[in-house]
Amino acid sequence: MLRRVLSTLVITLTAGFGFATIPAKAQSIPKIQPGEGRPYEIADSEAWDVPDPVSRRGYQVFVALPPSYAKEPQRKYPVLYVTDADYAFPIIRQINRRLNLDGPRVEEFILVGLSYAKGEDGAVSRRRDYTPTPNGPSTAPSGAIHGQGQAYQTYLRDQVKPFIAARYRVDPSRALFLGHSYGSLLGAQILFTEPGLFSGYILGSPSLWYDKRRVLGMEASYAARNRDLPAKVFLYVGEYEALRKGDRRYSQSVDMVADNKVLEKALKDRKYPNLNLKSVVLNDEDHLSVAPRGFTQGLKYLLPAR
Repeated sequence: MLRRVLSTLVITLTAGFGFATIPAKAQSIPKIQPGEGRPYEIADSEAWDVPDPVSRRGYQVFVALPPSYAKEPQRKYPVLYVTDADYAFPIIRQINRRLNLDGPRVEEFILVGLSYAKGEDGAVSRRRDYTPTPNGPSTAPSGAIHGQGQAYQTYLRDQVKPFIAARYRVDPSRALFLGHSYGSLLGAQILFTEPGLFSGYILGSPSLWYDKRRVLGMEASYAARNRDLPAKVFLYVGEYEALRKGDRRYSQSVDMVADNKVLEKALKDRKYPNLNLKSVVLNDEDHLSVAPRGFTQGLKYLLPAR
């Protein structure tokens, strides 16, 4: 009797939100949260300490396993590593869940969120860890540290990826990277200095303007030494990230749409035989609003359901 009542309630609620075509069996009963004012927890997730022995900073990784993980013990999964995990990890987890509610649209994957350094403000960590040179913007706070992206890249290669591979059933040929803004700047740095670290990249609103477009120079240097770039790359940027002074909907300082088009054209002109590239400008979005749509489209491009 109780099951029948719950099923009826689910169908009624989903119909009210315009999802009447989703069968009741596609819904899941959420885990009960701890009460009495305690913090909300992300169900079915794990947090692990993975410190960096070189910098001696503490970092964590957040892990969410796919629904079939326990049921298919022989199966290996692609892994998606995401920067700015306090924001991106819960959003991507739920986007992935909703995309597959009415049948598979995105392949199952292990989601790994990359935390900021323990005890640090996120802005401090990302300025330091996600940028390629010490030459930060003039708008940065006095004393702000930039330019340790290469050290953080080494940390990802030597600490994080081996940690995940040792504890989970990963497909070693399918490690994917997702970053937005400075996180995407880090991803672009990796793509043009150590592309094999990941097989696919979602690079959202990359801060290509940083240090006189230093990463575009990295791209040119890579092209001068290589004839192929084996990777699957999804670039996205918001329409309002173009420069249009006086119109507050648009950027007032840098033209990230134009920079993105420069990078897209450079990569297409190289004619790399094993580069799969897609680039989109998402309408009616700015630098702060565009990420969820970019995440969604990037997942569908890199991990289409098989």
